[in-house]
Amino acid sequence: MSVRTAHLDIRGMSCANCSQTVGDSLEALDGVTAATVNYATDEASVEYDPEVVSLAALYDAVADAGYEAISEHRTVGISGMTCANCADANRTSLESVPGVIDAEVNYATDEASVTYNPAEVTLDDLYRAIEDAGYDPIREADGSAGDDDARDVARRDEIRRQRRLLLFGVGFSVPLLAMLAVELFTASGLPETIPGLGLPMGWLAFALATPVQVVLGREFYENSYTALVKNRRANMDVLIAMGSSTAYLYSVLVLLGVLAGSLYFDTAALILVFITLGNYLEARSKGNTSEALRTLLELEAETATLLEDGEEREVPLDDVQVGDRMKVRPGEKIPTDGVVVDGDSAVDESMVTGESVPVSKAPGDDVVGSTVNQNGVLVVEATKVGSETAIQQIVSLVKEAQGRQPAIQKLADRISAYFVPAVIANALFWGAVWFFFPEALAGFVQSLPVWGLVAGGPAVAGGSISTFEFAVVVFASAVLIACPCALGLATPAATMVGTAIGARNGVLFKGGDILERVKDVESVVFDKTGTLTKGEMTLTDVVAVGPAADGAGVVTGDEALGEAGVLRYAAAAERDSEHPLARAIVAGAEARDIDFPEADDFENVPGHGVRATVEGKTVLVGTRDLLSDDGIDPSPVEDTLQSLESDGKTAMLVAVGGELVGVVADADEIKPSAADAVAALQSRGVSVHMITGDNERTARAVAEAVGIDPDNVRAEVLPEDKADAVESLQADGKRVMMVGDGVNDAPALATAFVGTALGSGTDVAIEAADVTLMRDDPLDVVKAIRISEATLTKIKQNLFWALGYNTAMIPLASLGLLQPVFAAAAMAFSSVSVLANSLAFRGYVPDHDYRLFDFLRGER
Repeated sequence: MSVRTAHLDIRGMSCANCSQTVGDSLEALDGVTAATVNYATDEASVEYDPEVVSLAALYDAVADAGYEAISEHRTVGISGMTCANCADANRTSLESVPGVIDAEVNYATDEASVTYNPAEVTLDDLYRAIEDAGYDPIREADGSAGDDDARDVARRDEIRRQRRLLLFGVGFSVPLLAMLAVELFTASGLPETIPGLGLPMGWLAFALATPVQVVLGREFYENSYTALVKNRRANMDVLIAMGSSTAYLYSVLVLLGVLAGSLYFDTAALILVFITLGNYLEARSKGNTSEALRTLLELEAETATLLEDGEEREVPLDDVQVGDRMKVRPGEKIPTDGVVVDGDSAVDESMVTGESVPVSKAPGDDVVGSTVNQNGVLVVEATKVGSETAIQQIVSLVKEAQGRQPAIQKLADRISAYFVPAVIANALFWGAVWFFFPEALAGFVQSLPVWGLVAGGPAVAGGSISTFEFAVVVFASAVLIACPCALGLATPAATMVGTAIGARNGVLFKGGDILERVKDVESVVFDKTGTLTKGEMTLTDVVAVGPAADGAGVVTGDEALGEAGVLRYAAAAERDSEHPLARAIVAGAEARDIDFPEADDFENVPGHGVRATVEGKTVLVGTRDLLSDDGIDPSPVEDTLQSLESDGKTAMLVAVGGELVGVVADADEIKPSAADAVAALQSRGVSVHMITGDNERTARAVAEAVGIDPDNVRAEVLPEDKADAVESLQADGKRVMMVGDGVNDAPALATAFVGTALGSGTDVAIEAADVTLMRDDPLDVVKAIRISEATLTKIKQNLFWALGYNTAMIPLASLGLLQPVFAAAAMAFSSVSVLANSLAFRGYVPDHDYRLFDFLRGER
């Protein structure tokens, strides 16, 4: 048994009992031999067997105990990967580093996404692991702002390198093609010797093909060595090296007289040229798939105009600090996230939310960095800078999403793991069959409709080519025609485009796995306030119980309060509450110029209301249950409550000094798109539900207005019970999406099959949610489902192409119906075609269901 010791930094412990709880949770795991947790240093030392229990399981055990083991997440660029097997080799090497919790490597983005224990792992450790796997990490100076620049530079360098190799190869291959054309299409053919030298023409072909073999073939040979010797697995480079070197070495032996047969120098060179062409086009396509993120980052302002003591000073964006005040003129970009402190204008927020209509901004309104001020001059106070701004968090979320692959990728990875060895075995088998049984096999192939399309088959049947030579041709073709690249690119390329489409439309998926999952949602559960409604409560009614008192609203003996007095006490009690209902009551009192006092002993009763002491009297504002629990009978105003609630208003009882004194009611306007969102979901066969803490009548009134079946409404649900309500819907196996505000609904969001948070455009990193909608528009829930479906459709198209291509072409090569040079061209084309199919998806706009040929019709 191998024993490893992990040192974890624990966050959240407050006493010795906490450390005991964490220790017990860790020691309960199979494979953990000892766990020592020190509350004083917030550290845990765990001895465990890595073959029995993973480091990720230790982190999960700490989380299950209610605490957090500190980890870090890093994205590292990798150069030199050529297929999914290369990505798997890097993943294996990274996960072998002690302290690495999880690693995912994306061949399409040339990046590794690594989660690790910072107490044990440094960035240099990750770099060494990549180098040990035989690849080159893209090193960053500080690991922060320069990351993306370094990767962009590396990507551009790779494109330039592939272009240089391609031009070099073409320069030497064009004469070889010319010689082949003369030989095939002229009566005299090539002369037998090189004019002026007297050497056989084969030596000229050798002189032209050898530089190509050395320069272009070098990286394939080096990568093959790394794959076979270091990583003990075969990858695409092995197939290319085997196919090209087979044709080249066979030709050399024929030229030297060791073997009898034809020369294939032109084939050996063109194989490498076609593959290099494919690599060049693939590198360019990979750059295009990440174009959306680069474009988003380029939208950031470069400078800001600071206001200091009445003076204006232009500074670089990196120098802006939280609290700085910035002047933004018409047409300028707002430098960072902030709040307007002076001025009125309209702001174009389309780059963040996808909404084309400019949004009016006035003092007190939030603004998002990188959005464009349209007309008036604004003074904005910075609230978030650097990596905390919305645009940086959007990019971070999209990058993380692209790094986390959907489950369907696991199928492609399993196939890729066995693909190359199977291809080599198949090529050896058919080469041997053609060598030992040429006549029988040629007779069978001659009966096929495609016989004769490619030179070689008729020759071996007629005896004009040796069986050994043809066996070599079949072997080279069979290894070259198979392309694991297309299979490895099928899923990540489409996922990259899908997540970028989402970001462009204000829909942020936390991972490729979430992007895949959303399409399977069967039920959508909406929170009411702030989700289906605007969440901007307005005081609509104040009802006093009994005859009105004096106009000042003062309690006079046993005399009842008037409406002003009811509102005065209600506003005083609610002054310290942050609930939208409370803010509406306070704002209503202020609008009526009612002067209300400070409250003492304020207590929020979740899901029921508030309790406070105002001028020595206990004041209750809230539900029937709140008053009943204090022995106050709410029945005298039951008819009033029912009437208000039937109108869709939220009615609250007010009690002062143990007596019921009145009712206040707030109303919340339903969002214009709420009914359309519900109708669109129902038309897709998705059942729609609503959960709210509001009363039954108000909830049903809102449900009726937006088209939700009253039987699918759950009212008077406390915040902590919303997760149970979602769980009960999922109990029968239904896949539920919970849509809420991402704060009060966090437990329910985490419980749901998919948690979706409606964001305000500035707070985009809501941890509990799987999907964040940048706009407060419930119709974007439908967009998220459409993007998910469209992306998975594109992935399946790519996989069908990659697998179908190999299914069709490998048999052709195995039966001797495909020359090696054509096999190499087809191999290169398959990868490029998968990327092109993914890039064609970029123009999709999720206002309708995805149809494959929309982009051909010009529909968006």
